[in-house]
Amino acid sequence: MSAPIFIPEPLKSLRVEPLFAVEMNITAAQKVGAEAGPSVVGIVGGGRFEGERLKGRVLEGGSDWHQVLADGTVRLDCRVVLETDDGALIGMTYQGIRAGPADVLARLAQGAPVEADQYYFRINPIFQTRSGDYGWLNRIVAIGTGYRPPSGPIYNIFQVL
Repeated sequence: MSAPIFIPEPLKSLRVEPLFAVEMNITAAQKVGAEAGPSVVGIVGGGRFEGERLKGRVLEGGSDWHQVLADGTVRLDCRVVLETDDGALIGMTYQGIRAGPADVLARLAQGAPVEADQYYFRINPIFQTRSGDYGWLNRIVAIGTGYRPPSGPIYNIFQVL
């Protein structure tokens, strides 16, 4: 039998700090068929984001692709552009999972309000910017917790330290 894998103490847990909260408005949903399961493309009509180090608006034109699995779980693949209050553009892409009990997922799919603690909703944003002031975003990993009111998703995004 081999020895257990040695993990240094600093790698045994994750430390995070709040980055920003983001709220997106979904203005249309386009149903596109797929052999692997039904897909829906949510058109992002804008929104806003706010944190201690950056804030601004979500520009119109992003897309939020959902692949709905047989059990109702949703796999997300989203691309949006953020514009900071001082005019910098930041691309944010993320994938994620929204899962939970079948009745809760069915209510979410119908656009009904559901409390955030009734389902699992997590994302992994990656950022891209040419801005010198926000270039640090190009070099971080982030995670987010989500909530899905009828108007569109709200995420609380954290930088992994």
